[in-house]
This record gives sequence, C-alpha cells and structure tokens, in this order.
Amino acid sequence: MPEPLPADQVTAALADLPGWVLEDDALKKTFARRDFKDAFAFMTAVAFEAEALGHHPSWHNVYKTVTIELSTHDAGDKVTQLDLDLAQRIEAISG
Repeated sequence: MPEPLPADQVTAALADLPGWVLEDDALKKTFARRDFKDAFAFMTAVAFEAEALGHHPSWHNVYKTVTIELSTHDAGDKVTQLDLDLAQRIEAISG
C-alpha cells in the first residue's frame, strides 16, 4: 500500500513539475489545449499512462481545458509517490 509523502518532500518535487500545485492534499494542474479534440486526445494519452501505473486521476474537461487532480485513495487521499510518478508522465506528454 502506498504511503503518504511528507509535505516538504511533495513541495520539493513540485520544482520539477511546472504549474502543478499542492492544494487540499492533492496535486493539481489545469492544461489549456488547442481545442476540444486536442483536449480529448490529451486525456486519452493520460488514460493510457494512468492505466499502466494502475493509478487513475480525478479530472474535469470543459471544451479545451483539462483540470487534473492527483491523490491516492488508498493512502487517505494524500499525495504518494504514485501521484508524483503520474504527474511526471503527464508532463512528458503534455507538450
């Protein structure tokens, strides 16, 4: 079972995750895409990464924006290494 990370460790990791913030015990970021089709394609790519990790985001899509929130339910809805790993993968494909 994943363990919650200390806040200072999460804060340090955010230095390598531009635009991500720690809010309400979760990592959050809003992505602005070109249009709805691009937003949907981005979400599909994220879905494949999430499935590969066995760790799934909470997200919201309106037209060309996608807001992603990461926390680990099995760790009391706190941030774990799984969340950081998924955030890094999301960053890699967000370009």
